[in-house]
Amino acid sequence: MKILVIDVGGTHVKILATGQREHRKADSGPTMTARRMVSVVKSLSAGWSYDHVTIGYPGPVLHGHPVVEPRNLGGGWVGFDFRRAFGRPVKMINDAAMQALGSYRGGRMLFLGLGTGLGSALIIDGVLEPMELAHLPYKKGRTFEDYVGIRGLQRLGKARWRECVLDVVERLRAALNADDVVVGGGNARKLRTPPPGSRLGDNDNAFLGGFRLWNGVPTRPARRV
Repeated sequence: MKILVIDVGGTHVKILATGQREHRKADSGPTMTARRMVSVVKSLSAGWSYDHVTIGYPGPVLHGHPVVEPRNLGGGWVGFDFRRAFGRPVKMINDAAMQALGSYRGGRMLFLGLGTGLGSALIIDGVLEPMELAHLPYKKGRTFEDYVGIRGLQRLGKARWRECVLDVVERLRAALNADDVVVGGGNARKLRTPPPGSRLGDNDNAFLGGFRLWNGVPTRPARRV
């Protein structure tokens, strides 16, 4: 099985295929509709061979289909026939869940993605459950995302934002009884050190998650950090 993994983000679309060492990318943004994404990816993947496709989508996905249009991209994603457009079997998954899948070592793992918002997913003994924790109430009438997403970083400044990240990670770790916590996403690199009891993720793990979606997930016991 040869798989093409597409990681769709608000600023870039990145791709990697089975057997390739280096990913390729293109700018995305407000003009990136679903149809344009397919066209861009076909151009980017010229010369690559693949027979299955995984798409990491920056929004809620239900039964393999997006249910809400993305905030930072163009439209036309909900209801779009990606299988027909690519001419191959397609699996779609929330982008945070895809990175979580690639970060998984076993046991009960919580993934938190610090980016424009707050991505989240829980994996228990190899079973993936994408979550929408970002919009749960946190404090002062604001949500978790309002404090640890990009708006929180801009409003609070880096020092106070880091304090909030530490608090949010600990609250969610305790609430979900996670024995492994991965903090990923583009803004994870702004942390001086990982929050206690957690480890930093790698954005390239999104590609591994895309491959695992077709090939299966290891379920060996988690390695404590």
